[in-house]
Amino acid sequence: MSTTRRTFMAATAAVAATHAGAANVTSTHPKLVHHVFFWLKNPDSKEDLAKLLAGLRTLTKIESVRSAHFGVPASTEKREVVDNSFSASEILYFDDTAGQKIYQDHAIHQKFVADCAHLWTKVIVYDAIAV
Repeated sequence: MSTTRRTFMAATAAVAATHAGAANVTSTHPKLVHHVFFWLKNPDSKEDLAKLLAGLRTLTKIESVRSAHFGVPASTEKREVVDNSFSASEILYFDDTAGQKIYQDHAIHQKFVADCAHLWTKVIVYDAIAV
């Protein structure tokens, strides 16, 4: 009987820990992700990349931006499903669509576009809401 009880208690604890972890992850991450990929006109220009990344970093001053990640293509395994043709990417996190709208209309974002649009030839945006 004690083995059954121990097994039950261990299983219950494992389930509780799993759900507690999932609840923690959900509650700490903003719900909307704004992921943008940039292709530079001069993809070999370190100067243009530095200007773009500097401009992107100014976007973190917008009050509705909860978190940000800026990067360049990683040197990961080459696979058919991996597209690393972009020059830089930006991921911004927002609480909701209203926060993302504040960002879109914000003077800092508008200045970034005005100052940096000449650097890129292509931009693709993916917005996703947590489910």
